[in-house]
Amino acid sequence: MNGADSEVQAILRRTRDKGKGAVYCVAGAGNGGLPMAGHLGIMGFEVRLYNRTEEHLAGVRWHGGIEVTGAVTGFGPVALATSNMAEALAGADVVMVVTPSTAHRSLAQAMAPHLADGQVVVLNPGRTGGALEFCKALADSGMTSRPVIAEAQTFLYASRAMSRHHGHIFRIKNGVPLASLPSYWTPAVLEALEPAFPRFTGGSNVLATSMENIGAIFHPALTILNAGWIEATGGDFDYYLQGITPAIALMLEKMDAERLAVARSLGVRTVSAREWLYLSYDSPGKSLEEAIHNTASYKGIKAPSTIAHRYIFEDVPMSLVPIASIGAMLGVETPSIDMIIDLASILHSTDYRAQGRTVERLGIAGLSIKAIHNLVNGGTP
Repeated sequence: MNGADSEVQAILRRTRDKGKGAVYCVAGAGNGGLPMAGHLGIMGFEVRLYNRTEEHLAGVRWHGGIEVTGAVTGFGPVALATSNMAEALAGADVVMVVTPSTAHRSLAQAMAPHLADGQVVVLNPGRTGGALEFCKALADSGMTSRPVIAEAQTFLYASRAMSRHHGHIFRIKNGVPLASLPSYWTPAVLEALEPAFPRFTGGSNVLATSMENIGAIFHPALTILNAGWIEATGGDFDYYLQGITPAIALMLEKMDAERLAVARSLGVRTVSAREWLYLSYDSPGKSLEEAIHNTASYKGIKAPSTIAHRYIFEDVPMSLVPIASIGAMLGVETPSIDMIIDLASILHSTDYRAQGRTVERLGIAGLSIKAIHNLVNGGTP
């Protein structure tokens, strides 16, 4: 460990030692960020809430915090609600990014001038390749400080924003893998986060957390294949429990098999979607369809009211496109995933391959598998 690494390690230890005295900035005041910020306030942490749209913060400012209901109940004070990035980041020990992954690159560019050495930035979640894209965007912006960037494999909460100052948490997942880039910071990051988020567990590296992006399997195809029902009813049906029929479950299993094949080609060990449901929600099942229908937390979650939804415009370019792009670079065919990307592009009149996270935008184009692993584990391409 060199001198710069030792300095960052010391900062991470200080964050850990602060315990509930650590200062959290939550970037994003939507369905995820609002409940997370409220929960942090309830737990006693000092919370800053950042949102680029000023008017979305008015309710939190008026009430002085966030009401939380569901699996967590109470009122979480928020010390600062701001649309000023420099103000939000100044003095924060941990930055929890809880926005659509389509915003990750622009957020990195906005944060680059203000991030400090040893400041922890966690993408909740990274989707596929989030930490890689975020770090490349920071580097492209000329950042000279050394923050620690990490990504969660999925979002820790099943939650919704009920109003501008009220978040509802349906459930907190049993455990969510998290990894830093490079991976040797992961243990120290987990220790720093443990007082607030003990359910984060160690992921081997960001390739593993990215390739275990189950939203890539559950969201786009399920929305597209139920497009007629969504448009006819405005989404008035249980998205998972009614929307996943035997035929649709078969398509999801095909896509999941392709995801696993791309992961194997990268030398990454990951779990199937069916296994993930058991690990996250204690949902048993001999098939993916059976496991989904045994997931009590999915009961009552309605389908999107329109197909103009982030399950397509976020999850296709930020989840499926990078899987397909990595597969193409490594010679792994992904016909089912490619079909869903094509259908999404047709339905939205958008070239999602041109917009999405390709290997070029992840900074790994042309790299050997050994070089990719050296990048994510050691920090050097």
